Amino acid sequence: MPSLSSLRTLQRRACAVRSSPSCRRYASHGSGPHYNEPTGYLFGEKPLPPGQKRKKEAWENVWYVGMYGTMGLAAVLLYYKPDTSIKSWALEEAKARMEARGEKP
Repeated sequence: MPSLSSLRTLQRRACAVRSSPSCRRYASHGSGPHYNEPTGYLFGEKPLPPGQKRKKEAWENVWYVGMYGTMGLAAVLLYYKPDTSIKSWALEEAKARMEARGEKP
């Protein structure tokens, strides 16, 4: 059985001889790059001239309310979460058993 490196070498030679589309390999599995070329700007937005404000898109406020509202709700729920650790249960159980026997806790 031929090694993997020798198979790759054979494939490269075959593709070098015939430049057919079957030898070309793209990540998108298409016939060429289908992506937005990088512009060098953050999020693809060109900087505005001085003195102008950026106009928000319609979805941005919904995203802010949803994201930060969910984080706030999670913080409140975590703060009031009941204590379900084994240590606190064992401490309460030990105190209850000691009081049942008449010992001082």
